[in-house]
Amino acid sequence: MALTQDQFQHFVDEGYVIVKGALTGDDLDPVIAGIEAFVDGRARSLHEEGRITELHEGEPFERRLALITRENPSIYDDIDIMHMRAEAVFRFLGNDRMLNLVGSLVGPEITCSPIQHLRAKLPEAVASGDSGGNGSGDENALAARVKENVAPWHQDAQVHQEDADPVFILTVWLPLCDTDEENGCLQIIPRVHHRGTVYWSEGFGIEESGLPEGKVLSLPMKKGDVLLMHKLIPHRSIPNRSGSIRWSLDLRYQQTGLPTGRSFYPNFIVRSQRHPEFVLADYNTWSRGWEEALKVTTQRPPRKNRPTEPTPIRMYG
Repeated sequence: MALTQDQFQHFVDEGYVIVKGALTGDDLDPVIAGIEAFVDGRARSLHEEGRITELHEGEPFERRLALITRENPSIYDDIDIMHMRAEAVFRFLGNDRMLNLVGSLVGPEITCSPIQHLRAKLPEAVASGDSGGNGSGDENALAARVKENVAPWHQDAQVHQEDADPVFILTVWLPLCDTDEENGCLQIIPRVHHRGTVYWSEGFGIEESGLPEGKVLSLPMKKGDVLLMHKLIPHRSIPNRSGSIRWSLDLRYQQTGLPTGRSFYPNFIVRSQRHPEFVLADYNTWSRGWEEALKVTTQRPPRKNRPTEPTPIRMYG
């Protein structure tokens, strides 16, 4: 199902739209199962090596990795898409229901940008020792991991190289569990995309003093909801004060043939009316692409400049 005219207009006016119930368990449950299999396999290896004392096998998806991380964070450190490279996640990147929504804004020739992440937002309790673990880990290191997943105010236009400044790159954010203000949902400042401005600060993100004026909206979402967002919309996540991990995916899609802003990482075509034979369906090719790219590019190159008024971004439709 494509965006309705009202949904499309909401995106144009506000810079975002949430499509409620866009995805089903048939879409998301294989992704969750793939993540669970990865965590389970790594946990068993750590247990055999004596690096964790418990497998926490009976714990649910939203809690198990948090308990393991209390004792050893190595699984958590490798949970992102580029490192984990689960086949179920690769298959989902080309999910038809999601691409029908994406196509309403990007068009029929769609490339999956390499700016793609699996987020496991840890609960604050992991670092405080209240999560049910045995507290044997390094509390300072755990606190740093909890803090780094509370994303500061930023625009996605800040995270790619200059060649993609004029390119419409659509952010697709979706939770793998229900999310609200307790477990760290997203907050945004809508309508800012109309100003055509990137709000740079010294480090990553936007300092509070440099934020554009506008009402801050919290975006609680259910598993199955999909957020589509313009790359000039400021957004952040808030701390996870629940007892469980807030799992989510944030993906990027764009018109095929345009710069991704991360040429050093692999992109691939997920839909094409013009050349369907170019759509990448082979998991091993995708996985090898990431493996080879990470050998060459161990650290993302910085931007050379930071224009506040990039070339106007043109959206399909």
